[in-house]
Amino acid sequence: MEKNLTNNQQIVLNSLEKSDQPLGAYSILFNIQKKGIKSPQQVYRALDKLIEIGAVHKIESLNSYIACKNKNCNIKKSTSFLICEKCKNVSEINDNNLTDEFSKLTKKSDFKYATHNLEIFGFCKGCH
Repeated sequence: MEKNLTNNQQIVLNSLEKSDQPLGAYSILFNIQKKGIKSPQQVYRALDKLIEIGAVHKIESLNSYIACKNKNCNIKKSTSFLICEKCKNVSEINDNNLTDEFSKLTKKSDFKYATHNLEIFGFCKGCH
């Protein structure tokens, strides 16, 4: 069990870690109802905390969630993903230089960079 997680948070995280696809909140709920979580609000509260601590990332365009597989991930709000349009496989881009590059890019426009959610669509090695 992860440190300082509630039972519900651990159950939601375990469900996402076992999945090979991003899951929506209602899919998570369906998968874990037998473990005592009965309402969407319980799932969303658990997801909010898991996102806050960086254990889970939200895939905005798919309205779904994925467990962070990068044990050294320190990205809690700025995320970057490669999403296969065919098989829906999602890979996190673990490149700390992206934040630096976005900061430089936005500085040129007199804009202060704070965070990003980058989702790049294409085809994975198995699908192209």
